[in-house]
Amino acid sequence: MTIEIKVPDLPESVADATIATWHKKPGDLVARDEVLVDIETDKVVLEVPAPEAGVLGDILQLEGATVLSRQLIAILKAAPVAGEETREKPVEAVADDSTDGMSPSVRRLVAEHAIDVAKLTGTGKGGRVTKEDVEAFIKGLGKAAAAAPVAAAPAVAAPVVPLAGRTEKRVPMTRLRKRIAERLLEAKNTTAMLTTFNEINMAPIMKLRKQYGEIFEKKHGIKLGFMSFYVKAVVESLKRYPEVNAALDGDDIVYHNYFDVSIAVSTPRGLVTPVLRDCDNMSLADIEKAIKDLAGKGRDGKLTVDELTGGNFTITNGGVFGSLMSTPIINPPQSAILGMHKIQDRPMAVDGKVEILPMMYLALSYDHRIVDGRESVGFLVSIKELLEDPTRLLLDV
Repeated sequence: MTIEIKVPDLPESVADATIATWHKKPGDLVARDEVLVDIETDKVVLEVPAPEAGVLGDILQLEGATVLSRQLIAILKAAPVAGEETREKPVEAVADDSTDGMSPSVRRLVAEHAIDVAKLTGTGKGGRVTKEDVEAFIKGLGKAAAAAPVAAAPAVAAPVVPLAGRTEKRVPMTRLRKRIAERLLEAKNTTAMLTTFNEINMAPIMKLRKQYGEIFEKKHGIKLGFMSFYVKAVVESLKRYPEVNAALDGDDIVYHNYFDVSIAVSTPRGLVTPVLRDCDNMSLADIEKAIKDLAGKGRDGKLTVDELTGGNFTITNGGVFGSLMSTPIINPPQSAILGMHKIQDRPMAVDGKVEILPMMYLALSYDHRIVDGRESVGFLVSIKELLEDPTRLLLDV
């Protein structure tokens, strides 16, 4: 029995998708619910599992192909039910019925270098040609070309060739990277973006974390980080400066009466901004757990479209990578983004004396069409005051 493998139903906001990675080759044995292929949209990566155990037959759409919702991409030959008299062909024979046994990436490499498959010697299972076999063949061609005698050539300008030992790698942009590029250009071209700065003495929060960190973790099962304080301070400051929590819609300014904060998360696929919803109703522990959950999903490519949609304000923390200062780019249609940075000991003047304090720069990029200088500076000062005296977060003063 054959089973059609199709693209899952794509979200309404997603027109098409790209075949990202085939985890199985034609002829491979497949267990039920084992992931066959990753399909990438401009928002999330969808995993397509095998509905039944069997052998993967034809792959109809190779890696890099653009596909639509419910499009047929492969055929699965289901395993016979126990007790049936059907005699299955060996795995290698199944693969040979419809393909040369090479994986999509190997076939693509062969095509790029116009290699005669008959000249390749396979070292893989069942004599299959592997990527390493092709690369070794290409390397051998290069050595042969270098050793060949140079024939007398006419006196013409020699073509420019790369220097020996210098290579390049050309990789197509992923859908997510393309979407990131589009949105960054959109932000630069459609907003009147300006950045203002301030700095924070992080000693009070660091002291608080040291004093209560162990008790907090025992009670809530999660470490007390910095991001929960940042989110709390942002929410309280957004209440005081509603323009920063607003967005433009044509000629209207939409003031949001709720607090959904996007958190920038770095993943192997690129930067994504999952959303913490109704942050004003969340405790520090709730925020820490939600951020850990979203960050884990981001790294594993498990974020849903809903988790990536919306958000009124974004926090990005370049400090985890060592960034001392930056000018973050707004995440449209939001009106502002807050950049947190590396905490670094610096000499500061305190009551006429020099003290070494753990300081951090803040950067607020905002859309000047909505937010004026008074609101932007006031917002940053509010963040500074709340973080330098975290008791105010509890007392709402």
